[in-house]
Amino acid sequence: MRTTVRLFTRTALTVAAIGAFAVPPAYAGNSETLEIYPSEATPGTTVTVNTLACGKHGRGVGDANSLGAGEFHLNPSTHKEVVVGQFTVPEHVKPGTYGISVACDNGKTARGDLIVKHRRPSGHVQTGVGGSVGPDTAQVTAGAAVLAAAAVGGVLLLRRRASGAQGH
Repeated sequence: MRTTVRLFTRTALTVAAIGAFAVPPAYAGNSETLEIYPSEATPGTTVTVNTLACGKHGRGVGDANSLGAGEFHLNPSTHKEVVVGQFTVPEHVKPGTYGISVACDNGKTARGDLIVKHRRPSGHVQTGVGGSVGPDTAQVTAGAAVLAAAAVGGVLLLRRRASGAQGH
C-alpha cells in the first residue's frame, strides 16, 4: 500500500513539474509577444498564433496581410489569459520573413515574425517509366521471388495437365 502511495505521489509531482515547463516561453512574461507556430512554414501550412496581450477572456484581430493571408480572429484558449487564432500561408507567397500582428479588443497589440520557406524536392523522381536513382534491392528481390513462384506454379500446373491427359 505504501509503495503504491509513494509511486502515485512521485508520478503526480513529476506530472506537475513537467506541466510547469510545458507552457511556451511567450507566456512567461512579455505580454506583447506574439507566439507563432510553426515559426518557419511553407505555402499551404496552417499557422497558429497566440498571445497574452489581449488579457483574460480577451479577443483580437490578427493581421497576416503582409503575406497575403488577410485578417483572422483570436479567441480565448484553454490556457488562462491566452488568445489563439489561425491562418493559412497562401500558395503564392514568396520565401522571406513576414510580420504578423494582433490588435486586441483591450487596445494592446502584439507582433511576431513568420519565416516562409519553400519545399525543396527530395526523393526519387516518379516518371512512370523508372526512377532517377538505381533500383531498390528490396523491390528487385521481391519481384524476383514473385516471378520464381509464378514459374514454379506454371510448371506444376503444366505437369499436372500433361499427366492427367495421358491417363484419359
